[in-house]
Amino acid sequence: MVRVPVRAASALDLVAVEAIYAGEVRQHTASFEIESPDLTEIKRRWVDVCNRGLPYLVADLEGCVAGYAYAVPYRARPAYCYTVEDSVYVAPWARQRGVGLALLRALLSGCEMWGARQMVAIVGDPATNNASIRLHEKAEFRSVGTLVGVGRKFDSWLDSLILQRPLGHGISTNPGDPRVPV
Repeated sequence: MVRVPVRAASALDLVAVEAIYAGEVRQHTASFEIESPDLTEIKRRWVDVCNRGLPYLVADLEGCVAGYAYAVPYRARPAYCYTVEDSVYVAPWARQRGVGLALLRALLSGCEMWGARQMVAIVGDPATNNASIRLHEKAEFRSVGTLVGVGRKFDSWLDSLILQRPLGHGISTNPGDPRVPV
């Protein structure tokens, strides 16, 4: 397998990010968005992630953006401040080449450095999204539950699978303890 270079996304990458995501929204059920966000909205989301200090990454193959990944806070309430949720999308032409795993590993590392202690993955429509499930399992996520029929897209009720993985010291130490580096 080819080594996949991963780097921080720049504003110039967002056209490719928009194209990758638009295909997923319009044709598949991994995302429960119904309408594909435009470039302005993609940029707003990228800026929001970057302003939080969380990673927003792209993978390069053959001189093109082959995929992207980012993390956002899992929930807004303060008690969730050590938990993030990931998103990983790979361009159709770049699948099964290690892009997703390279992105996810870099994202895990970046979120650990940020101070997150748990990462959650919400896999839309697990019945048809085996690639995402396998990707997360390779990265040591474990399934913690299924929300049944929580989404509706393409005239079908869809489930969401929740996977989780500890980061750094997980819940074994107090994150405020200065004796233990994150």
